[in-house]
Amino acid sequence: MKTTVIRIGNSRGIRIPKALLEQCRFQHEVELEAVNDHLIVRSATKPRSGWEDAFRKMHEQGDTALLDKESLPQTHWERTEWEW
Repeated sequence: MKTTVIRIGNSRGIRIPKALLEQCRFQHEVELEAVNDHLIVRSATKPRSGWEDAFRKMHEQGDTALLDKESLPQTHWERTEWEW
């Protein structure tokens, strides 16, 4: 896909089509890197960012119950061998 470099104030920029933004899951911020005459654009948001803190808080509050416990049948191993 080709696009044109455009003037944005004193800088230059490119327009990224919506389909590419969605495919790459770009949201508000991206990281830019120049490598061997190539421009690399990657999402600044990391998948699962903040999960560690959220899990720690859940544990501290005793919020560790399985939400779908009733929908999962126990296996033979769970009924006969599993111990807390």
